[in-house]
Amino acid sequence: MSALWRINLWVCGFFALVTLACMTLLVHQALQDVERELQSAEAVVEYLSETAERDPISLQPRLTQGLRHVRVRWLGPEEQPPLAVQSGLDAWLGRLLFAEVRHGARILALADGRRVQIALDPRDEIDEVWDSVQQLLSLCAMALVVSLLTIRWAVRRGMGLLDELLRAFQQVCAGQLTVRLRPEGGPEARQLATHFNRMTVALEQAGSDNARLTQALLAVQEQERTQLAQTLHDDLGQYLAGIRAQACLLRLAADQPQTVERTMRELEHNCEHLQQGFRALVHNLYPVVLQHLPLAEAITLLVEQWQGRQGIDCRLRLSAQLPALSGPDKTHLYRLLQEALTNITRHADASQVRVRLQHHGARLRLLVRDNGRGAEQPQRPGVGLYSMRERACSLGAELRIISQPGAGWALTLSVPLEVS
Repeated sequence: MSALWRINLWVCGFFALVTLACMTLLVHQALQDVERELQSAEAVVEYLSETAERDPISLQPRLTQGLRHVRVRWLGPEEQPPLAVQSGLDAWLGRLLFAEVRHGARILALADGRRVQIALDPRDEIDEVWDSVQQLLSLCAMALVVSLLTIRWAVRRGMGLLDELLRAFQQVCAGQLTVRLRPEGGPEARQLATHFNRMTVALEQAGSDNARLTQALLAVQEQERTQLAQTLHDDLGQYLAGIRAQACLLRLAADQPQTVERTMRELEHNCEHLQQGFRALVHNLYPVVLQHLPLAEAITLLVEQWQGRQGIDCRLRLSAQLPALSGPDKTHLYRLLQEALTNITRHADASQVRVRLQHHGARLRLLVRDNGRGAEQPQRPGVGLYSMRERACSLGAELRIISQPGAGWALTLSVPLEVS
């Protein structure tokens, strides 16, 4: 059932209840009026009966034709009065109004030989009540029709907006993010169109950002593969080739102690460089230290290695007791700090960095701040900022990055902890 039909049924039910209440009040008032009217009519019947018995000539037909609630009927010598038989709504209304009224008629034989019937007649009162009921029903019917037409017009107008909105949503679901609604109509319609247009603009912008970031991630992936291939081929591969050549030289110079000793020292040197290269390569691929060291020691080692490579003063403050985190959460936190330090290296031009990791109640807070040149926050974050936001979402944390030109960068991360 449509919304319009449901509204129409509710309105019709409301009008039916109002009409029934009004009719109840009308009948209740009619009962009181009938009682007063019939008391007066009974007095008239008594008066006419007594007058006719004393002076039959005074009871003339032209004098009794306009009486209310009293009927005077002249009968023939042997004529019997007709039975008052009513049916339909008049009979029901008569029984309702005159259930307690005596309907006895008086038949008088006058001294001049005529016979007359004087009786109460409720038909006038029934007609009046019935006219009032008809007027009430007509008024309620007209009000109902006007209300239904008004509701139909208003609902059709509102449903037109909903239909347009539904078509727009279907186009959005189909990938047409350029659809817009016209801000026209009432205030609610304009407000709805404005919010819908903002939503589609945001979706279009998000789609564009996702496409751009996907391309950037693919480019970074290819760059990392290229660097990995170059490292394996140009660096580690050369050391392996040198070790192989030196091994062959040892076979040929087995009877030359000095040559063997020099070759052994070169082998040790090449193996040490090869081992360092493999460690750096593995560390870039995955922070193995997290598997062997606590979180505080792993972060301390990360900061010390970064400070040694970049030559930037980095001061670290850690809480005495850090909470135990799961393996994925430790990795996200470690990588997020690593990405923040990398961004400082690339963009901050800083000479001093502060890193603080503290445990406060049910939260773990990370603060990274530098004294670099700072910058306006970009409208579209790059891959680094995007990856940090994604890692913060994986931690269920709140990430804020604040920067002003000349005031450096500040990164704050608040990680909620499970209370055991």
